[in-house]
Amino acid sequence: MSSPAVARASPGGNREAAGGPRSRNGPWEVGGGGERLERAGAEPGRWELLLRRGELLALGGHLKGALEAFAAALRRGAPARPERLGSLVDCLVFSYRLRHGLRWSATPAAGAAGLLSCLGCRGFLSEPVTVPCGHSYCRRCLRRELRARCRLCRDRLPPAAAAEGTPRPPPLAAAIADFRTSVVLNHLAEKWFPGQRERARAAGRLGELLHQGRYREALAAACDALRAEPTDLTLKIYRAESYAGLQEFKAAIEDLNAVLFQLPNWPEVYFRKGKVLQDAGFLGDALQLFLQCLALDEDFAPAKLQVEKILCDLLSPDNLKEGLKESSWSSLPCSKNKPFGFPSVVEEPHSPGELSLKQTEEQPEDAPEPVKGSLNRARSAQAINTAAVPAREDGLKRVSSEPLLSAQGRGVLLKRKLSLLEQDMLINEDGRNKLKKQGESPREDCVFSLAYGDIPEELIDVSDFECSLCMRLFFEPVTTPCGHSFCKNCLERCLDHTPYCPLCKESLKEYLADRRYCVTQLLEELIVKYLPDELSERKKIYDEETAELSHLTKNVPIFVCTMAYPTVPCPLHVFEPRYRLMIRRSIQTGTKQFGMCVSDTQNSFADYGCMLQIRNVHFLPDGRSVVDTVGGKRFRVLKRGMKDGYCTADIEYLEDVKIENGDEIQSLRELHDLVYSQACSWFQNLRDRFRSQILQHFGSMPEREENLQATPNGPAWCWWLLAVLPVDPRYQLSVLSMKSLEERLTKIQHILTYFSRDQSK
Repeated sequence: MSSPAVARASPGGNREAAGGPRSRNGPWEVGGGGERLERAGAEPGRWELLLRRGELLALGGHLKGALEAFAAALRRGAPARPERLGSLVDCLVFSYRLRHGLRWSATPAAGAAGLLSCLGCRGFLSEPVTVPCGHSYCRRCLRRELRARCRLCRDRLPPAAAAEGTPRPPPLAAAIADFRTSVVLNHLAEKWFPGQRERARAAGRLGELLHQGRYREALAAACDALRAEPTDLTLKIYRAESYAGLQEFKAAIEDLNAVLFQLPNWPEVYFRKGKVLQDAGFLGDALQLFLQCLALDEDFAPAKLQVEKILCDLLSPDNLKEGLKESSWSSLPCSKNKPFGFPSVVEEPHSPGELSLKQTEEQPEDAPEPVKGSLNRARSAQAINTAAVPAREDGLKRVSSEPLLSAQGRGVLLKRKLSLLEQDMLINEDGRNKLKKQGESPREDCVFSLAYGDIPEELIDVSDFECSLCMRLFFEPVTTPCGHSFCKNCLERCLDHTPYCPLCKESLKEYLADRRYCVTQLLEELIVKYLPDELSERKKIYDEETAELSHLTKNVPIFVCTMAYPTVPCPLHVFEPRYRLMIRRSIQTGTKQFGMCVSDTQNSFADYGCMLQIRNVHFLPDGRSVVDTVGGKRFRVLKRGMKDGYCTADIEYLEDVKIENGDEIQSLRELHDLVYSQACSWFQNLRDRFRSQILQHFGSMPEREENLQATPNGPAWCWWLLAVLPVDPRYQLSVLSMKSLEERLTKIQHILTYFSRDQSK
C-alpha cells in the first residue's frame, strides 16, 4: 500500500499527515492518542485514510495504534465491513502467539492415516479431492472451507460452490468448486481401507444431517456410531455439533474437550469449541479460542472470519458509547482485565515478556524486527523464542484449553466467578487426572480410530497406477478438475487436439488456460513408496526417450514453414497439434532448438535449412502459442523421417570455408565493403512505410563486422538483408546453402543491383 494513500504533499513541499498537524514523529506516529485521529477523520471521506492507516499499523506490528485507527474510522462513518480487518486479525494472532510462546510451522504433522491423510484435518482421506496445486484434501475440509490456503505450498484453495446471491468464484475455481473426487485416490482408499472408508461415509451422512439442521437425527446417528466406534474423534466432533445445534452447550463442550485431550493441537476443535461458547454468549472466551485456533493454523478461514466479525462489532460506535465489556476486551493480548473506555482500552503492557511501543522506541535492540507483509509469516527470533508470560492477577483471563496455563493462573481463576468454559475445564481436568491415575495417556493412534501399518503386499497392484492413455505406470501424474489422472505428457498431448477430458469429455478449457499441470503429490508418493522397481524402469524408459529427443544431429524435429536465417528473428504462431507437441518437447528436453525448412513438393521439405533457438513462448488460453525464435546454425538434410506427426531429419551443419591467402582476404574485404554500402543505400531509398515495417519485424540492420570469418556463418548483416529482400524462396535457399562468403556476397550484389535499378525508375 503506497504512502500517498496516507500522507499528502503540502503546497510548500512538506509532507504532512492527512487532515492533521505534523509532529516530531511524522505521519506514522503511533503513540499520538485518539485526539489526533479524531482530527484526521474530521473531513468527509477521510475514514478511508484511517482504515488504510490502521492496516499499515497492523502490518507494522503496532496493535494499539491499529485499534485506535480502525475505531476512529468507524466513528467517522466507515462502513462496518469485517473483511477490512484482516490485517488487524493477523497482528492480533501474532501478538497472541508471541505472548504464549507458540511456534508456527508450515509443515503439518503426520496424520494417523499415514500417506492417506488429509492435509487439512489430518484424518482419513475420505473422498479425496486434488486441488490445483497438486495436494489432496478430504472433501469435508474443502466443502466446509476450513482452510483459505494450502498447508504445504500456501496456494489459495478454491472456494466452495457459492450460495444463491453470493459472488461466484473465478472460472478455474468454479471448476473445482464442485470438489470432484480423485478417481484413482478414491479407488485406492476403498480398496486398501474399506472399513475406514465406510466409517467416513457414515460421518459424511452425519455432516449432511447437520447441514440440513436435523440436529435430533444427527445426534441419534452420532451416538449409535460412537457405540460401535467409541474412539472415533470425528464422530465426537459431529456429536458436539449436534448438541450445540440443540443448545445443549455443556454436553458439546464435554465432547470437544475429550477430543482435545487426545489431540491438543487440532485447530478445528478449538474453533468448534469457540463457536459453542459464542452461541452460549461467552464472547471473550470464544475470542480466545478463535485466536488459539489461528495461532495453531493461521489459514483456518472460519476462525479468522469470526474474529473479524467480533472485532468489527466491538469497534462499532454503539459499543464504544456504551463502554466495552470485560468479557470482550479481556481477550485481547494488549488489554488489561478491567472495565475500559475507548481508546484507553489498549493499555501498554508492562510484563517482561510483553512488547510495548515505549520499549520499541527506547530499546530497539530488544524489540522484534518490524513485521513486513503478512505478519503470520514473521521470522523474528525474539517472536519465535519468547517464552510464555507468567500469569498475573491483573493479566489476561486464560482459556480453559490453553496448554500453558500455570498453577498460579489456575488459583486466580478458581477465586473468580467461573464461566461455563472454566467449569468445563475442571470437568476435563478431573477426567484427565483419572486417566493418568489409571496409567492411560492420549494416543495418536486412536485419534481417528486408525492404527495401520504398511499396506499388505497382495493389495498393491501396479494396474491401479496405470495411465489410461499410455497404459504405462504414471509418470508425473496430474489430476484434472473432473477427478481423472493421467501422465502429464499424455494429458498435454490430448489437450493439443481438444480441450476436453479424454475419459469423461468434460471441458478443460479453464484448466488448459491456467497451464499449471501440477503433479499430484500423493499419487506420486504412493508410487515411490510401493512401486519403486516399476518406477525405476518407467523412469529409465522416459530418460531414453528424452535422450533420443535431445539429439541435435539425429531425428532433429523439423518445422516445415518458411525460410529462416542465422541471427535473424523468426516469430512463429503455433496452432497445429503436431507442432504444439514439437515445441513442448524442445523445451522439456532443454535443447530449445528445432530445424526450420521450406516445403518441397518432392521430398516434403527442402534439403537445406536453419536451426531455430527458442527465446520465449507465450501460450494463449486455447493452447495456441506465439514462439519467439532466432536463427542459429545452417544444416543440410541427410535423411528424412517422421515422429508423432511432425517431420524429423538426420542433419549435418554447414560452415563457411575460411581463406588463408592475404591477397584473397583483402579482395574479400573490398567486395564486402562495396556490397555493404550498396545494401545501406538500397535500404535508405525505400519508402518510409516499407522501411518502418522492416524495422518493426526484423529490427535494425546489423553493423559491419571487422573480422569477416569470425563466425561459421559469416557477417550477420548478409542474412538480415537476405531475409528482407523480396526474393523467391528457391533463390534464397541457394544462398543459404553456400559455404563460400565470396559467392554469397556476389549473389547479394546481383540482387541489389537489380532492385536498385527498379528504384531509379
